[in-house]
Amino acid sequence: MHSIWTGTISFGLINIPVKLFPAVQESSLDLDMLDSKDHSNIKFKRVNESTGKEVAYENIVKGYKLEKGYVILEEEDFEAADAVKTKTIEIINFVNEQEIDSLYYEQPYYLEPEKSAMKAYALLRDALQLSGKVGVTSFVLKNKEGLAILKPYKNVIVLNRIRFSQELRDPSELKLPPVSKTKSKEMDMANKLVNQLTEKFNIAKYKDTYTSKLLKIIKEKSKGKKISIPKTKTVQKQGDNLMDMLKASLSSKKSKAA
Repeated sequence: MHSIWTGTISFGLINIPVKLFPAVQESSLDLDMLDSKDHSNIKFKRVNESTGKEVAYENIVKGYKLEKGYVILEEEDFEAADAVKTKTIEIINFVNEQEIDSLYYEQPYYLEPEKSAMKAYALLRDALQLSGKVGVTSFVLKNKEGLAILKPYKNVIVLNRIRFSQELRDPSELKLPPVSKTKSKEMDMANKLVNQLTEKFNIAKYKDTYTSKLLKIIKEKSKGKKISIPKTKTVQKQGDNLMDMLKASLSSKKSKAA
């Protein structure tokens, strides 16, 4: 793995030099975009809007548009905006992880300590593990400030980026049914179904089956086989009797378990 950022974790008066590594990798197939006529690869070029000529990457600069034109930004300008946050993951405070809604979670990264900081790194990791708390921090990655939490995972400290509150859209614009404040027979039956389907969470149980099925289709097409599209299940309709459907769901689960 190649690190994408280097800096320090600031924990009180303790500074822990670390490297940042991506914690996830895509499980989807790498598909190329092709011309439908001759199956040639589609290439994207960076071109000058005025001349139409291609521009080499090293000749591209970043700019912010004002009324009088663009202000060009150099690499040192980004660092000057907040030199501390571009090189430091500062722990602002500690909170209970359960208080953070899953909607805020974005991207996880692994943090690896420099050799000189092994002891301090282990101290922070084990303190987080023992307390059950996570550290809330902010830092700058790729010229963008991010909010994140630090949490232990096995023997590594994970930096998990989370969204700012203003980044979540307000769902009030959606057309949604009101929340029921009274119990009903359908609600009791639904709770029974939830309880019947409840089991201990095991992430290893869940696999990306779509990618493997798509790869199977690709191999079959390469052999000239015709692909048939399976029929999808009928979704629940407005006129369907919910109680009957709930009862059928419960009995179906019982028959599978038998």
